[in-house]
Amino acid sequence: MVHTLDKQNEGLGEGMDMKPKKFILWLFVVSSTIMFGGWTSYYIVFSAAKGKGHGLVLPELFTYSTIVLVVSSACLFLASRALKSGALGKQRVWLWITLILGLVFAYMQFSAWRVLVDTGAFLTNNNAAISMIYIVSGFHLLHIVAGIALMVSAIAGSYGQISAERRKYRMDIASIFWHFIDILWIYLYVFLLLNS
Repeated sequence: MVHTLDKQNEGLGEGMDMKPKKFILWLFVVSSTIMFGGWTSYYIVFSAAKGKGHGLVLPELFTYSTIVLVVSSACLFLASRALKSGALGKQRVWLWITLILGLVFAYMQFSAWRVLVDTGAFLTNNNAAISMIYIVSGFHLLHIVAGIALMVSAIAGSYGQISAERRKYRMDIASIFWHFIDILWIYLYVFLLLNS
């Protein structure tokens, strides 16, 4: 009886511990949205003042990396579904695939920057709109790195001897953040395409 009460109190403590952390994550999502919104607003103002956009054909790798990121979000959705149905083996597989696709996305972003540099579009130049391509995609890549860290945490949780509530919490945190950076990249990519 006492052991059962201790377990219930431990679970209650975990739940109380997790809510503030989830709230902090949502604050980070909102502040990141504001930050990227500010940069894209600056881009619009700069382009309107100069009468031009970045004037580049974006590397095809940006298109392919967008597809990779969308597929990774679908895999993460399947991982969440597997966890809800209690299929931990399937959850692990989908989490690993998501993690690998995140690493592929990061590699493709570096490769896309190399293509830009090869065409003479450098971070520092006389067209701030070109610089903004590097800034928004670079800061997005930092978010990808954070998302990969959360994915590793969710994978570790799927293997570790932790409570079901904590396992679900790690999955929720990874999902919220990963889907956010997916949506954010789609917005940035479409924005850059429309303002070339």
